[in-house]
Amino acid sequence: MIQFISRDSSINAPPSFRPAKKYSDISGLQAKYTDPQTKLYYATAEEFATVRSLPMDITAGYLALRGASSIVG
Repeated sequence: MIQFISRDSSINAPPSFRPAKKYSDISGLQAKYTDPQTKLYYATAEEFATVRSLPMDITAGYLALRGASSIVG
């Protein structure tokens, strides 16, 4: 039996030059748009209407799940 032992637990790679992909906070689809009022990501016009109709506490919950540091104001 052959056993491989890894002595290096991390790969040293430079950061990516491509921007990170953004995903809709509502559907999980790749999002092209950000609502400037709530800072939530959305992919379609229907999602935009949903984002705008959400109460502030739900919007803050979505931002907290994503780990966004900005507070809705």
